[in-house]
Amino acid sequence: MDDRFNTISMMVLGAGIVALGATIVSSEYFRGEKPEHPGYVVEGVVEESADAGAVADPPIAMRMQTAEEAKGAETFKKCASCHTITQGGANGIGPNLYATVGEAAGEGKGGYAFSDALKGKGVKWGFAELDQWLTKPSAYVPGTKMSFAGLSNAMDRANVIAYLNSQGSNLPLPAAPAAGASGAPEAPAGQGAKTDTPPSGPQPGGTPGNSSAPATKPGA
Repeated sequence: MDDRFNTISMMVLGAGIVALGATIVSSEYFRGEKPEHPGYVVEGVVEESADAGAVADPPIAMRMQTAEEAKGAETFKKCASCHTITQGGANGIGPNLYATVGEAAGEGKGGYAFSDALKGKGVKWGFAELDQWLTKPSAYVPGTKMSFAGLSNAMDRANVIAYLNSQGSNLPLPAAPAAGASGAPEAPAGQGAKTDTPPSGPQPGGTPGNSSAPATKPGA
């Protein structure tokens, strides 16, 4: 009887171990992950986005008005392992960046071997172009050799551009956006607003205003 009990106990224990192992394996193999895009639309379900609720950066022209070269020089230290910026400096892993602002992308720089993707971009390194490039080089120029992930902070980018501009380019800053333009502060509510409501009381020339008294009919 003891042998049969031991045998049954071992069989139950073995079955439990097998079931546990199968559960672990299946959970790893059939792990549920949210797809990048749903295969079909489910009413009432909103697809989440990494950019959901993100606030747009102020225009680069606005940021350049308060950009600081000294802070840009500090941030540029992240770039110093690949780039020099002194006049006549040698190319390294990346090209020398002296007098870069305003230059054509993918040209010059002492014969540096730019990628075909950058040479084919066909842009000049203006303030807006550099801002997009520094946000994420691989997104602005797919196929670029530059492996730098980018600067996510908008003011860091503006500061670096100000520093680059001070190194041999010295181009005038772009004009700040006019009030009311996208990204520019708007006039406070109630200021400068027009109204079509006429003032109360009689007006010059006998024209009745917004008064509770009835207007006198001609000839009365």
